[in-house]
Amino acid sequence: METGARKPDAGDGAAEQGADGAGSGPGAGGRSPELVRQIAAWRSSRRTLVDGPSGVTVRERLDRLLADAPAVYDLDSWTDIYGDGDGIVGELERRTAEVLGTQAAAFFPTGTMAQQVALRCWAGRTGNNTVAGHPLSHLEVHERDAYAVVSGVRMVHPTRAPRLPTAEEIADLQEPFGTLAVELPLREAGFVLPEWTDLEATVAAARDRDAVIHFDGARLWECTAHFGRSLPEIAALADSVYVSFYKSLGGISGAALAGPEDFVEEARAWRHRYGGQLFQQWPAALAALVGLDRELPRLPEYAAQAKVVARALADGLAEAGLPWSAVHPATPHTHEFQVWLPHPPEVLNEAGTRLAEETGTTVFRYWFTPDGAPPPGLSMTEMTIGSSALEWTPAEVRAALGEFLARVKEVGG
Repeated sequence: METGARKPDAGDGAAEQGADGAGSGPGAGGRSPELVRQIAAWRSSRRTLVDGPSGVTVRERLDRLLADAPAVYDLDSWTDIYGDGDGIVGELERRTAEVLGTQAAAFFPTGTMAQQVALRCWAGRTGNNTVAGHPLSHLEVHERDAYAVVSGVRMVHPTRAPRLPTAEEIADLQEPFGTLAVELPLREAGFVLPEWTDLEATVAAARDRDAVIHFDGARLWECTAHFGRSLPEIAALADSVYVSFYKSLGGISGAALAGPEDFVEEARAWRHRYGGQLFQQWPAALAALVGLDRELPRLPEYAAQAKVVARALADGLAEAGLPWSAVHPATPHTHEFQVWLPHPPEVLNEAGTRLAEETGTTVFRYWFTPDGAPPPGLSMTEMTIGSSALEWTPAEVRAALGEFLARVKEVGG
């Protein structure tokens, strides 16, 4: 990916994955020199505000998995065969259902496949292949119209506002729909969430229209602090829930589709038809179990620190006297949020690389120009606050931001 291009759906920074710190060898293949240098600077940083992989070698990933895995699974057990229920994949499915409070869950190699299977199953069960969703949802932005091209589903939009639909908008939708798909949080709008009572009202409005509810909950793990509800309480609002194991939890890959036993059994059949019955998936399943055990309990702590960091960044940007800037949402709903600045992405990426090289500090990662024709000259970065940011004080955040902006001035002239 060239510096400044629109970042693909990466969850936790797939654009950075794979390049090694030396900027050569297998990890650097196919990457621009600018990106390789950027990743090398991130990897060498002693302090990092934003979370996410900074270019991980195969050896490093395997070493970490081997160090973490014995605490969550017996490594002397057999590897899985086609996701058999008695092995590690079955253990992950049972653990996921337990955490979400659902009757069952099925492991999928990708979230896109899980989404398509869910919508296809509900279209058959409701007799209506129309899905009410959001134009900024993952289904619309990051899945290449798979719901229509592969699954024969059509989408209608109760709202185009950068937030989830209200109960009134659901009630006023002009045509019938069989499924309401709700992305929690809505990433492209800034990882935003509704208030709990508003979500309950939206779900009730859809049920009043005889629709089922599907949660695109790739990052559902992050939502408990904002809602003040447990994961089972959140999942109970929906008829099916998709969750990701590499977004928020730091897994290798994979997703799960959770819900009633009979629905999940049907989903397993469609998973096979869609090519998702893989011979062995134990590395992804093992990393997912580690994430459920280690990262899931820490997400509320990350969300609390995200509020501190966002406030400090907003204060620092205000003090800098820029013509325009934004931290969105001003108070993050999860441990992720957006930062916007009035400079081209290549200027901001170069400034961040210089800061990391010269001071050993990484404040931001990848800046890009979002799709949707924002005003010229604006760039955005997504902030994910994790363990590396927990010790940062507001004063330290503002100081590091000041050093970053000084280098922006150097680069931009």
